[in-house]
Amino acid sequence: MLLQTEPVQAFVALGANLGDAAQTLRHTLQALAALPGSTLGLCSPLYRSAPVDSSGPDYVNAVVELFTCLSAPDLLMQLQKCEHAAGRERPYRNAPRTLDLDLLLYGSGRIDSAQLTVPHPRMHQRAFVLLPLADIAPERVSPVLLAAVQGQCLERID
Repeated sequence: MLLQTEPVQAFVALGANLGDAAQTLRHTLQALAALPGSTLGLCSPLYRSAPVDSSGPDYVNAVVELFTCLSAPDLLMQLQKCEHAAGRERPYRNAPRTLDLDLLLYGSGRIDSAQLTVPHPRMHQRAFVLLPLADIAPERVSPVLLAAVQGQCLERID
């Protein structure tokens, strides 16, 4: 793992719908703050949303800002370690999960590899990503994008 000298502002979406999802997300904030070369920035409120392209209980979602010296692939690897530590299993696509961490934005970078796509390819279609992101980084979410997801049900829970 190589650390860059200057931190990059990244945004990470958090979601869970198994177990005590809200508590899992709160615990995950501590894990993200402890990542090597990283500092936790702003955190959105928690939101509840119905599963999209999935089944199971409602999700609890949030978005956090992270200043990190990790490269995008190394950050992704660390996020996947956090998921694994929370008991994440991947029995099939879009299965209910104990923790889901998605790298939404990594500075102004664009990445398109087999392992990682940044900006996240579906973030603009999801109210449970855009509204929490707008809470902490309104300059990153246009009114047009927010209007496009306004019909999706989302409830702020904290």
